[in-house]
Amino acid sequence: MPAIFEYHHCVTPAEIDGVGHVNNIEYLRWLQDAAVAHSTIQGWPQKAYYELGQGWVVRSHFIEYLVPAFVGDEIVVRTWIADLKRVTSLRRYELLRPSDGKKLALACTNWAFVKFATLQPCRVPAEVISAFELVPDLVESKGDSSVS
Repeated sequence: MPAIFEYHHCVTPAEIDGVGHVNNIEYLRWLQDAAVAHSTIQGWPQKAYYELGQGWVVRSHFIEYLVPAFVGDEIVVRTWIADLKRVTSLRRYELLRPSDGKKLALACTNWAFVKFATLQPCRVPAEVISAFELVPDLVESKGDSSVS
């Protein structure tokens, strides 16, 4: 199972804003899609969390936009778990365009593990922790010091 997961996506016309490049909200959608896909391949699809009655919710996102993306661009979202504590996890992302080697964005999400019935934080179960390999920080993003 990959410690660093790669999520592939091709930009569609529906993802373009009035300025002619990808709308900012789409980057956020790609981050979430990559996180869910990574969790699934590690043996924790959304269904498994629902059966457990516990799972991840977002506490905060940070995205640093570097270069715009356009219709037809092939995008790779690289994601990994940088930190996993008792009830939180920091997931990092790099968004790349392989055709020209450009880094489009850097991002991180601070996740909290909660009981779905109450939305109260709870300890991440050992079986969830063991499914993910921590990866030391590969990139530094300017705006994420508050979520580390």
